[in-house]
Amino acid sequence: MKKPTGKRKLETGNTNDALAKIYRYCAYQERSHYEVRKKLFEYGLRSSEVDEILARLITESFLNEERFAKTFAGGKFRMLKWGKLKIQRELEMLQLTQRCIAKGLAEIDSSEYKKTLSNLIAKKADQIDETNIFKLKSKLANYAIGKGYEPELVWEVIQNQIE
Repeated sequence: MKKPTGKRKLETGNTNDALAKIYRYCAYQERSHYEVRKKLFEYGLRSSEVDEILARLITESFLNEERFAKTFAGGKFRMLKWGKLKIQRELEMLQLTQRCIAKGLAEIDSSEYKKTLSNLIAKKADQIDETNIFKLKSKLANYAIGKGYEPELVWEVIQNQIE
């Protein structure tokens, strides 16, 4: 006996059910075209039906990649303290255009960005028990670069904070 996977395929050709479900999916939070397309294929729809539904969602402003990029970038920066490089990689994985990615990243205030990085490094420095200053700086840099901050900016902040 098969276990239910939690993902139900809709009856093939039942685009009304798919449309109702995808409206709820898009209304819950901003989505990229890639995410919605993937979800529609999970429902078992054909390519032509998926394209038709996507076009309808775009014309009705349920889908807007620029709006998605701005929301995604702002949210990941404010909530998870991600750097621009990590946000950019994630947006590229969601198949957004470079123009949309640039607009999303432009939403991040540069002074707030640097202040957040500085706070992240200060907080992490308090957590690391390292007496060797070079190892401490290296660990801090690896942490911040791993969060997606630009290496040049990371080293600049570390040099100013750790002496």
